[in-house]
This record gives sequence, structure tokens and C-alpha cells, in this order.
Amino acid sequence: MSSRTTSIGGVISLLGAFLASALVLGLLAAGLVMPAVGATGALARSGVDVFNDLPSEFTTDPLAQTSRILAADGSVIATPQEQNRTVVPLNKIAPIMREAQVAIEDHRFYDHGGVDLQGVMRAAISNLRSGATTSGASSLTQQYVKISLQYSALSSGNKEAAAAAVKKDYMRKLKELKYAITLEKKLSKDQILEGYLNLVYYGDRAYGVEAASQHYFSIPASKLSLSQAALLAGLTQNPGTTDPVNFPKRALARRDVVLDRMHELGRITDKQWQDAKKRTLKQDMRVSQPKSTCLSSPYPYWCDFIVGYALTMPQLGKTLEERKRVLYRGGVTIQTTLDPRIQNIAQLELTKKVPIGDPSRVGAAAYVTDPNTGKVLAFAQNTTYTVDKESSGKTGINWALDQRWGGSGGFQFGSTAKAFALVTAMESGMKLDASVNAKQAGNGHMAAYEPKDFPGGCGPGSTWDVDNDTYWPGGSISLMKATALSTNTAFVALAQQLGGCKVRDTMLRLGLHQSDGQPVGKYAPQYILGASDVSPQGVAQAYGVLAADGKKCSMLAVTKVTQGNKVIAEPKSSCTQVVDPDVVHATDKFLQYNMTNGSGIRNQLDGGARPSAGKTGTANNNNESWFVGYTRQLATAVWVGTPYDPISRVMKNVTVGGTFYPVMHGAAIAAPIWKGIMNGALQDQPIVPFADPSAKFTTGASPNTPGSIPSVTGMSVNQAIAALQSAGYPAGVGGTMSSGVPSGLVAGTSPYGNAPSGTFITIYTSRGADRQPLPQQTPTTVVPPAGGGNGNGGGNGKPTKPPGRG
Repeated sequence: MSSRTTSIGGVISLLGAFLASALVLGLLAAGLVMPAVGATGALARSGVDVFNDLPSEFTTDPLAQTSRILAADGSVIATPQEQNRTVVPLNKIAPIMREAQVAIEDHRFYDHGGVDLQGVMRAAISNLRSGATTSGASSLTQQYVKISLQYSALSSGNKEAAAAAVKKDYMRKLKELKYAITLEKKLSKDQILEGYLNLVYYGDRAYGVEAASQHYFSIPASKLSLSQAALLAGLTQNPGTTDPVNFPKRALARRDVVLDRMHELGRITDKQWQDAKKRTLKQDMRVSQPKSTCLSSPYPYWCDFIVGYALTMPQLGKTLEERKRVLYRGGVTIQTTLDPRIQNIAQLELTKKVPIGDPSRVGAAAYVTDPNTGKVLAFAQNTTYTVDKESSGKTGINWALDQRWGGSGGFQFGSTAKAFALVTAMESGMKLDASVNAKQAGNGHMAAYEPKDFPGGCGPGSTWDVDNDTYWPGGSISLMKATALSTNTAFVALAQQLGGCKVRDTMLRLGLHQSDGQPVGKYAPQYILGASDVSPQGVAQAYGVLAADGKKCSMLAVTKVTQGNKVIAEPKSSCTQVVDPDVVHATDKFLQYNMTNGSGIRNQLDGGARPSAGKTGTANNNNESWFVGYTRQLATAVWVGTPYDPISRVMKNVTVGGTFYPVMHGAAIAAPIWKGIMNGALQDQPIVPFADPSAKFTTGASPNTPGSIPSVTGMSVNQAIAALQSAGYPAGVGGTMSSGVPSGLVAGTSPYGNAPSGTFITIYTSRGADRQPLPQQTPTTVVPPAGGGNGNGGGNGKPTKPPGRG
């Protein structure tokens, strides 16, 4: 309604307010006085016109509130905020707090209409006597108006308007009066008081009564005592110079002023007054700091991760700026998947082996996920979180995560890559008793491979020399034994047989990528022996597919975001079947065998009572080592390496955490850390066995009578491989022979004629010239699984690590 339609009573009320405020503001001293009684009517009309022309409506931004990031158990991880404020309704504020604030600021608050005329006249007389504006008469409503205007201006970045909102200016005061009178017509007294108590600053970065109560006393505002309420109420006049943390004597003096005023007004009894004044600050105060930054969080790396994660969520806003505003001002509650119990176990087990700031300059990180949902349960590393310059033992980089989430450039993952070749082998029809023809390597002897040895592509870029950690004399080796010994030349042979690009495609299908988000490279060392830079997060999630019967579940870190009573986001698990469950069950057998007979033998879970599957990995010079493993319930990746040093550092004869290691490999430190984390995390959880594969993967369980090998003579290599694979025979090129068949085409195979399904067929291409007899046919030999090994997946000829690896 227009103020020009104000009733006569309202006009008189406004005029009275105007005249009273004029006295307060010193307008009389400026010559704005009534020359005679007869001029009163004209002046009154003039005053009403001026007052009516002033704006009466003012808008305020919603109050910036503290957001909360919670762990899965509801505990607070961090409180992102622009201002430390939690808005609460009036019924959540102790009545004694309301009494104290009204008593000291405006004891006639519930009696006047927005302007306290008695107070105005008293202040005016005082100012006239002193010759200056030394006394104010702002009602609590006027104070609320002033602070609101200042807050809105600051929120919009208008510093000039913010200064104008508190400027000692006659017109500003007049506007404030009109706003106050108008506001009182729109809001109840309780609504105004509630707004004031949530808005006002209580010093030491605490905004609003709830935040102040939590900060100074570690209790909600609903539980404030008389002495505590009086202490807070006394701060609003000069919060920057009277807060009890930095100015305890001044704060105590102001508290007693409030108690005296409450006693004088009859709001408290003599006994209450005396008892409250006897209390010391030490008796009342229990200061707690808000977890407003990740530095103050109990889980700073998780805090940093979730802040970055939340800022990508479209539910929080269409633009980055909108999402930041919601996160830091919107008072949202973000429920995350962090399991504090598992997080603490991971941190403890990791730093027991590789202490923070260890003089060895060795780094370590672990990532734990629920493979059936994609939930991130924990990640840890042996550093202290910092936002300052990185130093040994201190970094803001999260080594466990991909770069997009604050992680490093990644680390070479060595023989953990071999699991993907095993999946591909099982998908291609090979059995658990399958074998490959591996070249001799180890004990100083290298096996050399050329790009032409991979006719289907995805070979090495040049001559690639491959070593075995455990010597292999050359010849047939079962995949089971090759997995346990981590025989590099066996897995190179397997990739050649299957088709290198096919193995890499499997790796990508299961979700593994480089830490920078790019696909794992196409060169043989990268996808066969792990010479790409990946994160523990990436490897754990990819291995999680094997733990979850072939389902690939997207990472899930936030389960719900609420704002007040409104749910604004509720992400769910998103899983896709990417591998046939039967293929996974067959692959599991190889990695289970590695735990009982290979590199995991000393790190079985619960002394071997709990089935598990896993694989070690070690890069060149032993400077990056891994253990990645899983049960049906959890998948965990552990990396131990050299984040501070060049890749030329050789990790031999090193002391880490007080223990001497002649050679660093996956079974040395990473595997024991993995075992400690998994045993602790799975404590009291049921033992869930792995499923067995169907008969077609089991030795002797499927038809094993010789079948007819298709004739592929005269075909191209690709045509021949396709024809043989369609008939159930994995195949690959093994060499050349003289033949009347045009050069480059298939001249023959070994074996030929008949062989059991799943037998590897070696293709020989023609080099022309005189025809030579084919190599003598020999039956496929299955080498019984035996032996163990340290799982060293190192191999020469790998691409060097790019700079910025974290």
C-alpha cells in the first residue's frame, strides 16, 4: 500500500518519529527549527511529504549459512562456509537469551512500533546538552534494518552501499526509521527478533546466536544458561573488541552490564543475578573451532575431495559460481560415503609401514571401495595435508585419486596390469589349465620383441627388451604358474596370442584409465606390464569389476544433499555389466592362486581363512610397487613409491620405517599394508566365498576330445586368427617359413589337423622361396601349477614417466 494513503493517526506517528529523529540527528542545530507555532502545520506537511517520498521496502539476501560435510556415520568432516552461521528458529533459542538481548538492546521492543520515541527524546536531550551526537536511540528493529542493508550490500559485492548502510548520515537515519516502521507492519516482533539473533555478529568469526553458542560454549543456543546468554548479548555492541576469546576482561565486564540491566528491569531475581555474576569465563566457556576449512578437518584429504566433487554436481547449480554459492552460503548438508572406521584403519596400517616424513622419501597411498556399489569408503596416504608449498611429508596432492579429484599424475602400475590379460584369455575361450610359450628371460638374459611381433597392432614402439624377475628358461608355462611367478614373457606371449589391442580394450572396458583421464597407452609395455601412470583409485575400481561378478560401478562419494528439509540431490549407485560373470569367476581363480601360491602367499586374509584374490605390481628400478586385491565385499589398491624423486632412482637396499629392504617390490610393503587394511575393514564381516566357474573353464570338465582345426593356409594373418578363434582356438603368429604361398600370407599352423578346443595355435607366415616342412606337431603340454614368486612385474623398454607425476 502506498504510504501516501497513510491514516491521520499514522501521519502523526510518522511525523512524531520524524521530528524526534531530527532532534537526534542534530537537525535542530543545523537551523531546521520551527520559527513559530503557526509554522507547525506547514512544517508538518513538509515533513510528512519528505518522509513519504522515502522508499519503504527493502530486500535482503538469504543469510549465508554454514554447510556441513558428513561421514557415513553422521559425524562432521567439515563445515564449508563464507560465514560461520547456522540459522535456527526462535524456539531453538533459549528464552533467557531472548530476554538478555532485548534487555540490553531495546527493553521496550515489544511495546513500540519500530521506533522507541522515549529513547529518541532521551537521546536527543543528551545530544543537545553535549553539543554532539553521542547518544543513539536505535530500536532493535532499526538495528536489524541497518545490519540487513549492510549484509545485502556486502553479499552483492557493493562496498559503497555497505558503507552507506552504516554511515552517520541524516538521510540514512531517516530511511532506516521508515524501513523499521514498515517492517513492523509486515513482521511480528518474534519474527524480527529471530532475524536479528540469526544475523548479528558475535565476534571471533561467529555470526548468529547458534554459531556463537557452539563456538564459545560448544552447546546449542537452546541450552544457554543465564550467564552465557548475558555474555553473548553483551557482545553485539562492539563484537570486534569484546569477544571472550581475545578480550576476556572486556567480555566479562560487558556480561555484568547485561546482568545488571536485566536485574534492574526485573527480568531476573536477586539470587539469579548474584549467582550469574559469580561465574567465571573458565566455568562457562568451552571454545571449539568450526571445521571451516579442510586444514581443520579430521580428514582433510577427504574434505578437499568432497568439496571438488560437490562443485561438479549439477543439482547444486548450473554454473560453477552458482554451485560455489550453494556450497559456501547455502547451509547444505552433504552426506558422504566415508567410513571413519575403515579410514582410520587405512591411515594407521599405511603409516605403520611408511611413516609420515620418513627419511627414505618414500610415499604410500591406499584406496578402499565397495565394488558392488562403487562407494568410496576410505583413502589414505603418508603425508600431512597442506595448502602451502609441498615438502617432504606435506602435500595438498591426493596421491590416491585421479587428477580431476585433486590427485597426482599417477604412477606406473607394473604387473597388476596382468589381470586384464587373464580376463581377455578367459573371454577368448582359454581354460584354467591353458599354457603359453614364453621366451627365456631372467638372470641377466633379456627377451627381445619387435613391433612386427604384434601384427595386429598395439606392439612396442621399437625393440623392447623384457626381463623376468624369476628366471624362466623358455618354453611352455601354464597361465596359473605364470601368474604366481609374474612371468613377464608369458604375458607378452599371451597378449600376442590374444591380440594386444584386444587386451588393451578389455582394460579400458573395465574402466582403467590414466590418472589424467586419458586411456591407457597403445604401446605393449603400457598395457601388458603397466607402464602407464594410473592412480590407486583407478586400479581399485577396475579390479572391483572382478569382485562384483563383472559389474562396473561408477564412483559414488555422495549419497544425499539436503538444504533444510528439502532433498536437492540423492545420487544412487550406477552399475553396468561389462564382463560375463562366468568369465570373472574363471579369472578370479588365477588371482586366488596367486594369494595361496604366489606373491600374496604371506599376506592371505585371516591367516588364509578368508578367500581373497590379488596381484602385485612393480615398475622399472623397483621405484613404484603395488598390491591390488579384493574379496566379494571390498577392493583395495595400495601403492608405495617415490613421488619426490626422478624415475631413475633404484629402490634397492633401502630402509623404510626402520625396516631394511634389499629389494622393493609389491610383496615387500604394499601387500602387508593391503592385508592390514582388509583384515581390519572386514573384521566381524561374514566370509563370502568366490563362485566357481562353469565346467567349460575347468580342466577335464568340458569335452576335451580333439577337434578339427580349420585350414587357414593362404589367408591373411587377421583372417586366420578370426577363423581359428571362431572355432575355439586362440592363435597368434609364431614365425615365418618357406612356402609356395605368397609372402606374408599364412603358410601353416602348429599344431594342425586336430587338437582339443582351447589349444593355442601358432601361425607361420610365408616368406616365399623353397617350401620347408612345418615344425613337428607336438601335443599341448599343461605344466602343473607350482612355485611362488615376489610378483615383480618390472620389464625394460617401458615408456618413461612424464613430469608432474605427483
